[in-house]
Amino acid sequence: MAKSQENTKSSIENVPFEQALKELEAIVRKLEGGGGDLEASINDYVRGTELKKYCEEKLASARLKVESILKMSDGGLATKPFDAEQQ
Repeated sequence: MAKSQENTKSSIENVPFEQALKELEAIVRKLEGGGGDLEASINDYVRGTELKKYCEEKLASARLKVESILKMSDGGLATKPFDAEQQ
């Protein structure tokens, strides 16, 4: 992996979710508006895909912390609040 890509990925890990989402939204608006040069658009697209992945991972992690899915003896499913001590 190129050094700049490594720096970009590590810099995303230190960004709060809300800030990453705002940056992603700004990139989407910019790309949808067009008009930029090709190289800048490619760089924005790469950054956007990294931010999207990061946000999806943060949301999935948060969801797992909020609830656990249980399979009942009758085959049905139920949820229960996350218990930090179980992990």
